[in-house]
Amino acid sequence: MRTRAAKAWALDGMQLHIVHETRYRYTPAVENAHHMVYLKPASNRAQKLLHHTLRVNPAPAQVGGAVDVYGNARSYFSLQAAHEHLSVVAESIVSTTAASPLLAAGASTSWERVRDRFRYRAGAGYDSASEFLFASPYIPRDDAFIDFAQPSFVPGCPLPEAAHALMRSIHTQMTYESESTEVNTPTLDALKQGKGVCQDFAHIMVACCRAMGLPARYVSGYMLTHPPPGQARLLGCDASHAWASVYCPDLGQWLDFDPTNDRAPGEDYVTLATGRDFLDVSPMRGVIRGGARHTLEVAVTVEPLPAQEPAD
Repeated sequence: MRTRAAKAWALDGMQLHIVHETRYRYTPAVENAHHMVYLKPASNRAQKLLHHTLRVNPAPAQVGGAVDVYGNARSYFSLQAAHEHLSVVAESIVSTTAASPLLAAGASTSWERVRDRFRYRAGAGYDSASEFLFASPYIPRDDAFIDFAQPSFVPGCPLPEAAHALMRSIHTQMTYESESTEVNTPTLDALKQGKGVCQDFAHIMVACCRAMGLPARYVSGYMLTHPPPGQARLLGCDASHAWASVYCPDLGQWLDFDPTNDRAPGEDYVTLATGRDFLDVSPMRGVIRGGARHTLEVAVTVEPLPAQEPAD
């Protein structure tokens, strides 16, 4: 049963019901397997997790959970019996709130001053955001990212405005094209070909910010989509989404930017996890013995729930 506090939170934004289904079929059967999933939405200043279940079939021999180094909830399970299929269904209800304006009052420090703040100095205090300055497995250092980013980073420009300009530049100069890249396509290749999917757009923005000396991280999650007028919402036809987040010391918080849609994530977005790049927060990965061939089906549904008034 939801508490009064949970209901009051929902009145400030919206409630989203998310079902994320992953199904594998293996030939021949997998003898045993160990999997880790990032499918439990975060609770933070913009959203609150009200309900979450993870259903695995066949039933695992061992199930557990933990919080990773970046504060994300992750689950793991082990299958010790032979199986020809695997079904993983994550169901969540999340209350969300509207995002703060990107150009927030008080966030007036120029991007150069933020860059200088994170330059190495002997004896400087530790800032956890500095972990997101460096190259990571999917996001290398390359001058191409500097060349792409520089027009957006006008001298003296406040950090949120510069990041907003970069987001818009990626949106206008890149073409969104499904299946134009694979999950492991190098970020530099996506930039050079000028097209990709949301993962590529997010990786490029993170790479450009880091190339300019600014902490940036990758965000995985969901976005509520709207069917065409007159058409019903089709269950299972939504998809996971990804965007970028840039650290703003003025506000002491991370600001989210969605270059795929050229907007700030708001109450219609749900954050799953944050990391250096996709590899840190892949929805599901694991190690299997057997199953030389497999097919994969993923279905995601994101639905708004009716608003409910708190009980007297």
